[in-house]
Amino acid sequence: MIFQLKVTLEGAKPPIWRRLEVEPDTLLSDLHKIIQTAMGWTNSHLHQFDVNRRLYAPPSEYDDYSDDYTGLKIHDFFLRKGDKLRYEYDFGDSWSHLILLEEVKEKEADVYYPRCTKGKRACPPEDCGGIWGYMELVEVMKKKKGARYQEMKEWLGGDLDPEAFDLEEINEGLKEDNFGVFDYGF
Repeated sequence: MIFQLKVTLEGAKPPIWRRLEVEPDTLLSDLHKIIQTAMGWTNSHLHQFDVNRRLYAPPSEYDDYSDDYTGLKIHDFFLRKGDKLRYEYDFGDSWSHLILLEEVKEKEADVYYPRCTKGKRACPPEDCGGIWGYMELVEVMKKKKGARYQEMKEWLGGDLDPEAFDLEEINEGLKEDNFGVFDYGF
């Protein structure tokens, strides 16, 4: 069987989301990497999963609030269609994602999993100030003039296309070792 998940960045208007197909025995640590690759994050910050207000994260001697998710698999939390959990990335910017189990499907022959089957819009740049900072950034970049625009363009290293979404690039990243992201140990 395969779990079809919809990962939606909460608070983004218009919505930013990805539809992923993953195996039920996928570790939470691997789901983190899959989301990083599919959304376009760079795995530069801490993260956690929230299941009914119980937090799960990588083991850390500095974290007294989360349970160690080592060895936990997504089928430990997703039991039926409609089940949800939250994934938070970067506790400073607080990128909160709702993960919904949309469907349990038959595994297709000759298909590489995990894979992304659909999505909308580009992932916000790292360290842009959370969803509110991103929405402000989009507005500044639309104007294409002024000192703030020039400053943000320089910071970004070019212009910003909030509508950009490249399914093929995401799936190529998911086929790479470690699901396309460097493992910083977070």
